[in-house]
Amino acid sequence: MPETLAIPTAARTEVPPDSLYEVIDGRVVEKPLMGAFESWIATRLALLMYSTGVVSRFGQVIVEALFKLPSNRNLKRRPDLAFVSFERWAEDRAVPVEEAWDVVPDLAVEVISRSNTFSEVVDKLDEYFQAGVRLVWVITPVQQKAYVYTSPTAVRILEASDDLEGGDVLPGFRLALKDLFRS
Repeated sequence: MPETLAIPTAARTEVPPDSLYEVIDGRVVEKPLMGAFESWIATRLALLMYSTGVVSRFGQVIVEALFKLPSNRNLKRRPDLAFVSFERWAEDRAVPVEEAWDVVPDLAVEVISRSNTFSEVVDKLDEYFQAGVRLVWVITPVQQKAYVYTSPTAVRILEASDDLEGGDVLPGFRLALKDLFRS
């Protein structure tokens, strides 16, 4: 199997047209697009989360949205999928028509593709928890695993035969990982 190198994109201050990006320390950094398989997994996860009926009782799931994260670093991150509870954003409050949503998601999900580096994922984990994210799922589609973080140092590694649960963030949510990875 050929080795894949993640090539960092140039950091800029202007927003590139029609591209996905994040803002780190006030600098715009292009975010590489997910591969087809990883996009399919993220979409499938969102659909499966809604199909249980649990999500719609507690909040909203959104794919590839940019979030303003409170920090002294001018930070905007774009998880592959996020859940925002009605406690953090009232059910009757419209999602803003803006570049970035000014709310901290309760759950951030990163679906790992070949363009992700380990260092980049660890940085995001730390930033998510510092901002107040309560739960992070790191999904590795090729290995068919889910890493469930409740803090930057507390992780549970799930295999395809395990169930992914929502814990305190999504009480009652349970998904057999084999159903997520099934083609």
